[in-house]
Amino acid sequence: MASENKTVEVRKGEELDLAAIDAVLKDAIPGLSGTARVTQYPSGASNLTYAVDYPERRLVLRRPPFGTRPKSGHDMHREYRIMNALKGSFPVPNTLYYTDDESIIGAEFYVMDRTEGHLIHNDIPADWGWGEAETRQLCETFFGDLVKLHQIDYAALGLSDFGRPEGYVARQIGGWNKRFEKAWTDDVDKFEDVRDWLDANQPSVENGAAILHGDYRIDNCILNLDDPRKIDAVLDWEISALGDPLMDLGNTLAYWIEEDDPQFMHMMVRQPSKAKGMMTRQEILDFYAVRTGQDVSNFQFYYVYGIWRLAVIIQQIYYRYYHGQTDNPRFKPYGQMTTALGQLARMKINTGQL
Repeated sequence: MASENKTVEVRKGEELDLAAIDAVLKDAIPGLSGTARVTQYPSGASNLTYAVDYPERRLVLRRPPFGTRPKSGHDMHREYRIMNALKGSFPVPNTLYYTDDESIIGAEFYVMDRTEGHLIHNDIPADWGWGEAETRQLCETFFGDLVKLHQIDYAALGLSDFGRPEGYVARQIGGWNKRFEKAWTDDVDKFEDVRDWLDANQPSVENGAAILHGDYRIDNCILNLDDPRKIDAVLDWEISALGDPLMDLGNTLAYWIEEDDPQFMHMMVRQPSKAKGMMTRQEILDFYAVRTGQDVSNFQFYYVYGIWRLAVIIQQIYYRYYHGQTDNPRFKPYGQMTTALGQLARMKINTGQL
């Protein structure tokens, strides 16, 4: 099926020491037996994800990428901890093991059970036979779960020390601007105007504090095998945090491409946001405001921030390719993507449109 979460042979240079992993996992996970086969999930451009399949249990291993990494990025323990805490309160995979002992495979890593289900990307599979009503239901489930996440009492889950919500907006703007400076390459515009605008237009009051996923997209969700309108697990919590929930919504809408958007925006499509029945960005904003009571009148700032943050993430990945720290050909056009995103941020600043 087009919605299967398929794996490929492990890419050259990204191999794992299976013998070392096997010994550790069999000691940590009761009843694990047999010989494992390791393959790699081809999607994703940041942390590396592997299938570690034993005869009677299918596991997933996550580790940071090889090469130079941003100091505050790729925190495996952070990702592992937030999923552990959310069990029973929010759809997450079943985490099993974490270690910061880099002597095992050269980096920290964690392991979780594989969540069986559908993983979709640009399109809804035609063999589902969906109409607009089913697509709309998935969309409302997806954003309804985001509302649910933002309303969870993180202190009750023992996550009061997971981050510093106060001053989150200012730290994000300053942090992403500095990350761009460090990852800048001379074939990409510096976008000083975009960075200056974000500095100058920060809201004077933040909108409370919530758990933020940081990369909330449909293609980071495992959909229920029997009813794909339901979400069984949300993946990729590596940049989760505590902070202003509108920053999280801004990040999510930066990925939300509509059919009528300019053509250059369509190169960023990662999920079936263009499918008939999906809400528009404005409809999503209205949906979110009604269900949370948040004041979204200044949302242009959060949307531009989301676009710019995505540009910096792409540039950080491109920096590694540009300097030969990875030879994955998928990353060759990422410099052009950074430029397109920076120009999109400019356009949204100038037009004020969502």
